[in-house]
Amino acid sequence: MIKEPRYKICSESDIPQILKIYKQSYIEHYLYLWTDNGESYMKTNFTQEKIVSEMNEDDTQFFLIYDEELPVGVLKINNNKDIDKTSNTDYLEIERIYFLKEAAGKGLGKSTIKMIEHLATNENKKAIWLKAMEDADAAKFYEKLGFVVIEQFDFSYPNIKDEFKRMVLMQLLLKRTGIDD
Repeated sequence: MIKEPRYKICSESDIPQILKIYKQSYIEHYLYLWTDNGESYMKTNFTQEKIVSEMNEDDTQFFLIYDEELPVGVLKINNNKDIDKTSNTDYLEIERIYFLKEAAGKGLGKSTIKMIEHLATNENKKAIWLKAMEDADAAKFYEKLGFVVIEQFDFSYPNIKDEFKRMVLMQLLLKRTGIDD
């Protein structure tokens, strides 16, 4: 039987743990994407200042994901953010889900998506959306859970290898209660 993960809503005091998981997960899973082993990306995106700034954005939440008592993942969601980057209360964006390699194969990713789906349904959202690397295992994983590719685009960031620039925007439509669309 798969044990459900535990989720902790983060505050600024959790930033050291968030950064530790971000960096370790990135090193374990994503260095192959970059000509500089991801150094420029991590230096820009995995800093105390960047996380504080993101935490202070309206409708943004971070969660630490625990397997038993160990923090093994981080989730960042943006509530009320439409695909076209406008404020729209019908949508929820999954901006980041990072898991440590030790968490693989335990059903934590699937459980986390189900938790987000439950959260979004309870808030009467129309859809959940995210971006993923086109050829990555993550995109295939999201497709298995019902996400559909609605757009493809190139990720332009310094030092990303040309063969990995292609990204997809994916959406999961939700059943809404009591609303006729």
